Amino acid sequence: MSGLTGGCLCGAVRYEVSGAPVAARLCYCRVCQYLACGGPAANIQVRAADVSLTGALKDYCSVADSGNAMRRRFCPECGTHVTSASSARPDFLVLRVGTLDDPEQGRPQMAIWTSRAPQWMCMAPGLPKFAEQPPTR
Repeated sequence: MSGLTGGCLCGAVRYEVSGAPVAARLCYCRVCQYLACGGPAANIQVRAADVSLTGALKDYCSVADSGNAMRRRFCPECGTHVTSASSARPDFLVLRVGTLDDPEQGRPQMAIWTSRAPQWMCMAPGLPKFAEQPPTR
């Protein structure tokens, strides 16, 4: 067990992650700015098979800056965005760091889509920065 657990604000949605995160990122793409109220979204990427989720989620599908179809899921009760998944990487799931019971476990390793950030946006010092999507490992 990786020790990663979390859920939405009202508690109607809960999850556990049995494996370690693959990546932790700050994303400055335009859609993440909407989700994060103007700043970057803090996300961890995990293997979808490692996630056990309980509770109902509502879907919102859109196209990301990368051109990939994205399925974003949120709690229909409190509106907390919990997950997203890319059509290009169906084996992975993105979890919002703010939904972790211990957000310290989501310390970012890089900043992505920095070319989309407003000029006034503060960037986390010391993190590797990618103008768009970083290369796949």
